[in-house]
Parts: sequence; structure tokens; C-alpha cells
Amino acid sequence: MKKGTLKQILLITDGCSNQGEDPVAMAALAKEQGITVNVIGVLDRYDSEDGRGLQEVEAIAQAGGGISQIVQTRQLAQTVQMVTKQAMTQTIKGVINQQLQDILGESGTVEDLPPEKRGKVMEVVDELGETADLHVCILVDTSASMKNKLPTVREALTDLSLSLSARMGENQFCLLLFPGKRKSVQKVISWTPQLDSIERTFDKISSHGVTPTGPAIKEAVRSFESVSRKTAIYEDEHEAYDDGPR
Repeated sequence: MKKGTLKQILLITDGCSNQGEDPVAMAALAKEQGITVNVIGVLDRYDSEDGRGLQEVEAIAQAGGGISQIVQTRQLAQTVQMVTKQAMTQTIKGVINQQLQDILGESGTVEDLPPEKRGKVMEVVDELGETADLHVCILVDTSASMKNKLPTVREALTDLSLSLSARMGENQFCLLLFPGKRKSVQKVISWTPQLDSIERTFDKISSHGVTPTGPAIKEAVRSFESVSRKTAIYEDEHEAYDDGPR
């Protein structure tokens, strides 16, 4: 299996979208394009009394082939890292399982292998988790109900950038907020290896009432086109340099 690129959307919200496209349908669209949608629901007790936020968080992640996790605000930092890494492992295992099915038939999965071989496959999964390129588009809900949670979100994303910096693979992040100041979605950090500017970005955030989660996921899917072009240009230039006169 070649190194490849793992593409993730990381949605941080307290649920209950109320504007624009259906977020579940948009998550399914992302999955069709090879992008996993993971959702962290920052739901304190009073947020989840009617269950709508929880149901939406779970439905979006399921449609996007990703992981959902409900957390209290104080647990957010460790959860962001855990969900990102678990999703990497899940994606790699999914690719390997598909390859095993081609070899072993429809029922072939990692779990069907003898313990010794299963252990070797998991070593490959761990290695690819360290060496594969990782592109993460982060979507942060800045609706009015998220206002008091945003400082913790900022800290969690800073920790995520630092924790992944030791990986051998290339990390690329971008950050979208929804709703934006003048439109439903606003890109505040373009694709970058580290989220250095996140502190300054969050200092300027103002919260609004609506929650356009569907348009945010749609815009996130579109953003992967730009990072793919950027990567392709870099690789072409690198190959041209390597093949040049010596």
C-alpha cells in the first residue's frame, strides 16, 4: 500500500443546524470524494436536553464515514487529538480491508486474519499513520450558543497542531468558521502546515445566531481542491529539480 494522503474534515459544533443544505447529505458527498467527516459535539448538559444536537452529530459522522464524539467543554483538547488519530487509523484499516477483500474474497478483513498476521497488519497501519500525508479542514461552529466554548476550541486546535508536528508525513490544515461575518462560511486560515496564527484568529471571532452546518461542510469539500493543486505543483517542481542536470 502506498503512502497516500488522508483527508479529513473535523467539525466542532453543538449541533442543531438551521440554515442551508442538509449537513448529513453534504457529509455523504464528502465521503464519496474520499474525505472522512469526523464530528465533535461540544454538548454540555443543558445543550442536549432535547437530543437534537446529539442526533445530528452522530448522523453527520455516520454519513461521512467518520467518528463522532460528544464531550464536555473541559475535555475538548484531548478529544480533538484522539478523534483525529482514531479516524486516521480507521481510514487506513478501511483501505487495507478493501485490499484484503480483493485477495481473500468478500469476507476478508483484518479481524479475520490469524493473530500473528493481524499484528503485522496493525504495524503497517501504525506506520502509515505516521508517514501518510494528512490534510485536515477544520470547521468551527461560531453560532451564539458556542460563544463561551470558543476559547477552549482555540486551545484544543493549537494542541492538535503541536501534537501532530512530530509525524513524518506532511500535515496541512485549514480553518473555516460558520457563520462568517458577511456570509454563511468564512475561511480564516488557508492551507498551512501549522496553525500558528490561530490565537490571533480567535481573538477576532464574533458569534452569530444561525448555524449553517451543511454549507460549511460543502465549502470544506471544495477547499480540498486547492490543497490538491498546491501539492501537485510542489511535487512537479520537486521531480523537475531531481531530474535536472547534475
